[in-house]
Amino acid sequence: MRTTTYDTTEAIPDRAVLVTLITDEVKRSGIDAQYSLDELVQLAETAGVEVVSTMSQARDTRDPKWFIGKGKVQELKAVMDELAANTAIFDQELSGAQVRNLEQALDAKIIDRTQLILDIFAQRAKTREGIIQVELAQHSYLLPRLSGHGKNLSRLGGGIGTRGPGESKLETDRRHIRNRIAELKRQLEEVVKHRHLHRERRKKSGVIQIALVGYTNAGKSTLLQQLTAADVYIENQLFATLDPTTRTWELPNGKEVVLTDTVGFIQNLPHDLIASFRATLEEVNEADLILHVVDASSPMRDDQMRVVANILQELGAGAKPEIVLYNKKDLCSKEQLQLLHQDGTHFLISAYEKQDMERVRTVVQEHLIGQTVTYSIPASRGDLAALAYRMGEVVDQQTEDEQLLLRVRLDRAAAEVHGHKLKEYEKQS
Repeated sequence: MRTTTYDTTEAIPDRAVLVTLITDEVKRSGIDAQYSLDELVQLAETAGVEVVSTMSQARDTRDPKWFIGKGKVQELKAVMDELAANTAIFDQELSGAQVRNLEQALDAKIIDRTQLILDIFAQRAKTREGIIQVELAQHSYLLPRLSGHGKNLSRLGGGIGTRGPGESKLETDRRHIRNRIAELKRQLEEVVKHRHLHRERRKKSGVIQIALVGYTNAGKSTLLQQLTAADVYIENQLFATLDPTTRTWELPNGKEVVLTDTVGFIQNLPHDLIASFRATLEEVNEADLILHVVDASSPMRDDQMRVVANILQELGAGAKPEIVLYNKKDLCSKEQLQLLHQDGTHFLISAYEKQDMERVRTVVQEHLIGQTVTYSIPASRGDLAALAYRMGEVVDQQTEDEQLLLRVRLDRAAAEVHGHKLKEYEKQS
């Protein structure tokens, strides 16, 4: 008898119907359900999924067993059968029981928004730190839901929802996964210590740190590239940047600062992901200035800005000095341009216009420059003179008798680090 073998390792293409539930809770939250669903389409396509249809359901509350209600599940089953879809992706988080019930009723892979975002992060993680953070977030998410992901984990062919830790690890018992979480946290603590020491060295040397933050796909990486000639991955898709990129950036006065591009934010960003990426996002907390990059052409611009503000607040960076850069002005309609509020901290730019990039450099420099002060130090104290030069721009230098008079336009951050030394000398003298 002739035996036929099949390659079961080849990925089965994901054809998905996307589903959103509009409850009273969603309405009260102010989230635009249609925009959130459109964003889910982008997320699915970013993950390599073919989206064949979308579906909305309105209910007062979630159905504890079926999430969208049994009748709507039957309707979803008919649509999936007709379109040969093998995956259903929900725009809200599902419980383990709901996943299990939906799997049985639909005979398909069930994914929710959180798992989809985690999957994209698993695809994008390249550094050891990024890989650890994503795996930790995936395990933390799946641990309470193990009983509901049986079919997802046993299906051959990979695809969304099965990347990262791997099927064999996820099928082991809870104790093994808890041990793995503990080990990942230990590894992440080592990364945190290393990053903390690196930041402390930068602080002691008086290096000013600036963080680029913003909604995903706002153009942060493009801005970093244009400002610093950085070799970074740029693509018009969600979460094109995952691992933070830090580059030296020279301001018009010759002063060098450190500019860091961070992972983009998104509404309903999974809490497990925020917790796991806290080490990376601490770059925002340590920054002397935040550049908030906004896609000015987005119809949901204000909502996206609100999401970023809320996440910064959650990270403890809500009170940081901030400059808002309304990017992509070339893609804006006249109506959008008229609605933009511009002042000393809000600016309209295009990352591809050289004149705008020079303006950003000047604006940042002006923001970082503090008051102008005069120091009188002994001409013989070269160490104090060097200190004054590190604290900002020396705009005038004169010698009177054996004293050196230096007029310094201070850098706020550098003055905070080094200023106390000159103050101590002035008290002693």
